[in-house]
Amino acid sequence: MAEKVVIIGSGPAGWTSAIYAARAQLQPLVYEGAETEENRLAGTLPLGQLAWTTEVENFPTWPAVDNAALAALARSALPDDRYMNIAHLYEGKSAHHGRRTVFGPEMMELMRQQAVNFGTRIVTGDIVRADLFVRPFVLTDNAGKRIETHAVIIATGASANYLGLPSEQRFKNHGVSACAVCDGALPRFRNKPLVVVGGGDSACEEANYLTKFASKVLLVHRRDQLRASRIMAERTLANAKIEPVWNSVVDEVVGDDASGVTGVRVRDVKSGATRLLDASGMFVAIGHTPNTRFLGGQLETDDKGFIRLRDGFRTLTSIDGVFAAGDVADPSYKQAITAAGMGCKAALDAERWLAEQGVH
Repeated sequence: MAEKVVIIGSGPAGWTSAIYAARAQLQPLVYEGAETEENRLAGTLPLGQLAWTTEVENFPTWPAVDNAALAALARSALPDDRYMNIAHLYEGKSAHHGRRTVFGPEMMELMRQQAVNFGTRIVTGDIVRADLFVRPFVLTDNAGKRIETHAVIIATGASANYLGLPSEQRFKNHGVSACAVCDGALPRFRNKPLVVVGGGDSACEEANYLTKFASKVLLVHRRDQLRASRIMAERTLANAKIEPVWNSVVDEVVGDDASGVTGVRVRDVKSGATRLLDASGMFVAIGHTPNTRFLGGQLETDDKGFIRLRDGFRTLTSIDGVFAAGDVADPSYKQAITAAGMGCKAALDAERWLAEQGVH
């Protein structure tokens, strides 16, 4: 018997769509991702990229509270096996003390549990292939199981592109980030020199945004001029707190376990000379790759690979019955709150479409 709706992905968009779909009695099945090394390196483990972030200060309803209050909430809301995933935040040597806002892993565990509470079923696996040209749709997971479903919500996100350096991997979320809006206001970055890597519009936007908090921003670019749009490039170079580092690439992120990032070693692509830039953080702004490979090109996308929505106010894709939510269909914002909003819309769109098809 075919499922009513399968949700692929387990970030804010996936869990919000699951909550809405479950409350609408659609008995959603969520594929949250497999716990594999490949997914770890790609940032596509269960709970999405937010599970790799520290404090989340810009999601409504999460003001700073005492750590003990968050511990009590987690202990009360989560079963033991899920609580243990975040127990280190409250217990032991790495426990936090005093007031703080929610951490990404906490928020995602609680979102997941909220979906479970309403009857969402979860498979800890990947969908590796989809046939969207048959009815019902046929999905194949990484265990070889075939799932038939009347509707699909794709919420697989977009992975930030990183440089691929071992030192970069070591300091992710300890000074290395790919989202200035998410992390720029954190105390570790305030009134400190920061590095932004890239030369396009995204890098310029990140650099300008970070000048609100940093003492200065060093913009590292491999060429001698920005490839951003003219107005964005002019605005960036006119900002007194932004210092371009031309014809340079990052060789190494420098730091230690106690302080996180303390500097970035760059190499001049013309002379080969290296130098160390003092910095408390490095923000990589070289684009995102939507996680859509398993779709095999069946859905219409934009020139960057993001799923194209037929109506900017809804989540309809180029195939009826297939809906997309979150960063996989959002080349502009890529925020947890916008992803959650799209997840809500995707579930409502799917519910209405299923009703039109006579599937209840």
